[in-house]
Amino acid sequence: MQKTRFSRRTFIKQAASAAAVFTIVPRHVLGGKAYAAPSEQLTRAVIGVGGMGTGHLGYTDGKLLAVCDVDQGHLDKALTAVEKDVKGYRDFREVLARPDIDIVHIATPPHWHGLISIAAAEAGKDIWCEKPMTRTIGEGNKVVEAVRRNGRIFRLNTWFRFNDNFYGMGTTVAPLKKLVDSGMLGWPLKVTVGETTGFGWKFYWCGKTNLEPQPVPPELDYDFWLGPAPYKPYHPHRVHATFRGYWDYDGGGLGDMGQHYLDPVQYLLGKDATSPVEIEVDAPQQHPDAASSWRRIRMKYADGCEIILDGEGKDPNAAYLEGPDGKLFRGFASDIPNFEKKLAALPDPFPQETDFVHAVKTRTPFALNEANGHRSCTLVNLGVIAVRLGRSLRFDPETQRFIDDEEANRLIDQPMRAPWRV
Repeated sequence: MQKTRFSRRTFIKQAASAAAVFTIVPRHVLGGKAYAAPSEQLTRAVIGVGGMGTGHLGYTDGKLLAVCDVDQGHLDKALTAVEKDVKGYRDFREVLARPDIDIVHIATPPHWHGLISIAAAEAGKDIWCEKPMTRTIGEGNKVVEAVRRNGRIFRLNTWFRFNDNFYGMGTTVAPLKKLVDSGMLGWPLKVTVGETTGFGWKFYWCGKTNLEPQPVPPELDYDFWLGPAPYKPYHPHRVHATFRGYWDYDGGGLGDMGQHYLDPVQYLLGKDATSPVEIEVDAPQQHPDAASSWRRIRMKYADGCEIILDGEGKDPNAAYLEGPDGKLFRGFASDIPNFEKKLAALPDPFPQETDFVHAVKTRTPFALNEANGHRSCTLVNLGVIAVRLGRSLRFDPETQRFIDDEEANRLIDQPMRAPWRV
């Protein structure tokens, strides 16, 4: 993304048109500080205040100064729920132009996550982004580059690698990490993710294939909602709560919930800097526009570790973690004799930075940041691409390209509708 230096007044004038190609000015150019001093109160804005975005309004990472949404109905509702001095915007670029905002929450549909994250980094903002981190692998790489180039702090909004009971396992992830690192189960490991190990996949989250064009509601800027996505005639099922069923905006149930399930797996296996090399899929033929269900996805790493995504829950006896020397089942039960006693004697996992405010003030990378978040989002996107194409794939974790499959590689960097680009 090219950066052009011009006045803040000019920037905001250009930002008034959603069709204008956006260029973000770093915060120091606008007269603001690069980041808040430790003694200062942080400030923040929430971009996207429907659905998931309403939950971000009450977060305590700083004083809320601005909310933004392309749907006036969402915006008005959010403004009634916050302090009177919070300002509302329809264009996220006007939010990023404010030098008094430190942190930007991005709670838009996923087809906007990459663009806004990059723009926020270029504008000198720290970033708290909803999952999935990006809709494509290529956008994820560009977010990593922009965050690092601009020295920003990034947090992805899935927290199971460091907080809360991990779905049906009856424990937080820390004891699971402790178990894996101990070698008690042996190596390599197979991780089965599905209904039988406590996971509630949104398996049947599908788009519709018979949508009839309808008038756009007056409160919604539908062209801006689409943004970089290909133009499709408006239908209410495409937007807001049901957009996840369409490839242009997300990846069905796997895109919606996959990073919640798979990020902890990546952490447990010590795969934060790599990706699988083989992806096998069992799924019905997919519609080119509407995502549908799938049955099974298998991902294998170079060292033999495997992740099995059991969409239909066909193996009722599957262990969550399985190695040559033992198994761990739902409810934190194991077939290893004296399992809990042996585990209690082991050292705890290496501590993580899980306080976002502290991370921002000290410029310390957050536990789930742009780098490891991109790798766990890549797991999601590898599965989505395999399902869309309906075939097995080979992937190079270093180049982050598919091997001898140009059709799959075209889904890594997908074209954006003009004038949007990264």
